Amino acid sequence: MDSAPRVGQGSGLATFFLVTFATTWGFWSIAILLGEPPTTFPTVVPFLLGGFGPVFGAIAVRLRRRRLGEPVPGHTVRVRLNGRLLWALPLLVLAAGTVAGGALLAQALGGPVVGLDGGQQLMAAAGGAVPFFVSMLVAGPLAEEPGWRGTAYPRLLATTGRLRACLVLGVAWAIWHLPLFFVTGTVQSGFGLIGWSGLLFTLSVFPMALLTGFAYELGGVPAAITVHFGVNATAAVLSAYSPATQVVVLAVQLLVAVPIILGPRRSHGAASASVGVSRDARTAG
Repeated sequence: MDSAPRVGQGSGLATFFLVTFATTWGFWSIAILLGEPPTTFPTVVPFLLGGFGPVFGAIAVRLRRRRLGEPVPGHTVRVRLNGRLLWALPLLVLAAGTVAGGALLAQALGGPVVGLDGGQQLMAAAGGAVPFFVSMLVAGPLAEEPGWRGTAYPRLLATTGRLRACLVLGVAWAIWHLPLFFVTGTVQSGFGLIGWSGLLFTLSVFPMALLTGFAYELGGVPAAITVHFGVNATAAVLSAYSPATQVVVLAVQLLVAVPIILGPRRSHGAASASVGVSRDARTAG
């Protein structure tokens, strides 16, 4: 049983989605109008700020919760150094393995050969491996998971099941990404909104929502960040973007994610229901 009252539908979800979409789409609209790649100035500024829309949404929800005196959602996962963070490494391996395994399987089925040439070019363009991986960590995992998983996911779990909560976030996440298809120089603009690669990218957020939701229940926002980073970085390093590879990776991730999200809920996921967000590493609740 949860150690605090459940937070219902009026718990700030509307505030979260409104602020998240308004800030992201507002900033990314500016990036679209500038018409330059997101690695160039000044486009990089609205591009990066737009990516942090879920964090802005999370901040707005926390301010609302404190103002109204609402309890922390019962399924909020508190970040503690009690072994929970040890999930980060196996989850990173799992996330990277779904992409690498899918890419190798696609190659075995006659798809593109897996190689590191594309990844090495990306690292060189970023100024080396360290700047590359730091950028992969910030642009996506750090910018999004405190909002999608740390804020929206536990509130959805207060009123619905795990699978449905993940699917709702998957739909929102897919729609949230749409402006990126129109920002010059992004991976999504290279895919094209109308086409197999664009469609498969959009579908890929659903197993990602399942995997990151499961990770959040195990280790909170840091675990969700780890999974998100593992998938994104591995796909970039292996250039796993061809439609054939995307299909197989999507299938592998679904085969992994669906059984674990339908399995028993981790009992410690609600352990922090009575703990304020200021003690939750400012990333949950």
